[in-house]
Amino acid sequence: SHLMDLPTCELHRLGEIADLVASVRLSGIRKENLALALRNEGYIPKLLRLFQVCESVKNTEGLRLLFDIVRGILYLDKAILFEVMFTDECILGVVGCLEYDPCLAQPGWHRESLTKTAKLQEIIPIRDPELRQKIRQTFRAQYIQAIILSNPSDFEEGFLSTLNSFISSSKEEILYGLQKDEEFLPKVFAQLTNEATGGEQRCELMKFFKEFCAFSFTLPEKRDTFLQTLAKMGILTTLEILMGMDDLQVRSAATDILSYLVEFGPAMVQEFVMLEARQSENDTQLITEIIEQMICSPNPEFGGDNQLMEILCALINPEKMLAISSNLEIFEFLDIFYDRYIQVLTAPLLVDTSEEWYETVYIDSTIFIFFVQLKALIFLVDDYQTAEILASVLELLSFCVERHKYHMKIYIINKDLLRRTLIFMKSKHKFLALCALRFMRRIIGLKDEFYNRYITLGNLFEPVVNAVLDNRNRCNLFKSALMELFEFIQKEDIQFLIAHIVENFSDALESVKYIHTFQGLKPKYEQAKDQQNKKLN
Repeated sequence: SHLMDLPTCELHRLGEIADLVASVRLSGIRKENLALALRNEGYIPKLLRLFQVCESVKNTEGLRLLFDIVRGILYLDKAILFEVMFTDECILGVVGCLEYDPCLAQPGWHRESLTKTAKLQEIIPIRDPELRQKIRQTFRAQYIQAIILSNPSDFEEGFLSTLNSFISSSKEEILYGLQKDEEFLPKVFAQLTNEATGGEQRCELMKFFKEFCAFSFTLPEKRDTFLQTLAKMGILTTLEILMGMDDLQVRSAATDILSYLVEFGPAMVQEFVMLEARQSENDTQLITEIIEQMICSPNPEFGGDNQLMEILCALINPEKMLAISSNLEIFEFLDIFYDRYIQVLTAPLLVDTSEEWYETVYIDSTIFIFFVQLKALIFLVDDYQTAEILASVLELLSFCVERHKYHMKIYIINKDLLRRTLIFMKSKHKFLALCALRFMRRIIGLKDEFYNRYITLGNLFEPVVNAVLDNRNRCNLFKSALMELFEFIQKEDIQFLIAHIVENFSDALESVKYIHTFQGLKPKYEQAKDQQNKKLN
């Protein structure tokens, strides 16, 4: 508990100071004592004055020793020292010392980064001077953390845990201060939706608001209060507007925030969507916006399609709706979804056709589909981005087959959706062909007699058998998926489909003799036929 004796802070004793700081690294008690001694004797400002002297006379040896000393003091990982080192008086001296890393051929540019390059933008004026100071201090702490951790050496577990906690608690204070300011968030919302707000300013606002939300949701004890605050301010209506804007970065940030809300406050989003569906019949709705972003404004560099698909799946998942709604309300919502929204989702698939001619269809100038119908439809998707969109749509429809059994069955039959989907098995993009096959596999996986009759009456196994024949000499994932489909039918003994396949395609499948699955279908068919004849007799 005795404070450590420190060498006098003089140039000729820098080597002793560096050795002392390095010597306490492995002892928790000695680290504590050294930190107290440094704080009580005002030692850090004295070291930084020596730094100014060494730099002015270009004392390279002294500068390198000061680098080791300052970095060693940071490694002590004590909050009482961070409070000193990150002040306006000391911070430039601290990062100045860290510029003279002996491992670098030339000194770094940390002071220039802090004072010129990385100027803090005050997007919305902050009235509280203490809060402004805390923001600056936290930014500096994060900068120091980035410098130290950019070149890790023999860091032990939990290294710099106090610095991480210092930054985290500072962020909590900042969030609390901003949330306490009753005018701050309303100003953010107002500027985001104001048509007079410039594009660059709105983009900066969205970056700030996204980070603000992301960190707020990591604090479980304040999460519910924050969600209530956002709900009162109309966050979902605001995001609906922002997702419809032309700026790619604004749309991407709005999607990220919506994703946070779906993850941490699904009931709030679900309630909003269901209320919006019941109250309005216009197209400016959140679900419509999400679907249109998926099929009309693909954003592959931000991973937007997958993110939007996850959001939409969460919003139309009946299991998640049960938290806030009764079964009757869920059924009514699905009625609205299949009456109003599903047609937007399936727009790229439902192309009107007529015999002996071709047509080009444009959807919002970004999706184009060529098709030709002579005797059968041959679908060609030459654009990779379009194929990705169609694959995402098919994944969502496969989700609907499993979760919305009643509504999706009616929709598939009415629109002859499976027939249209199987056209994509001719696509040169195998991932799209695989999605089409997976859609059929989900339908067959339900073992629903109604679906089985629809498939056999429409002769919908023909494109599947053609794909088997086309891929008989290949070894790929698509071929494996085709084999798995027939194996499932055989294993589950779906007699209705087995009879259809054997009676219509046995001759064609005879050529694929090395696949035992096809060879096993015929005996099953004959066995079932014999049993049926015995019953009749």
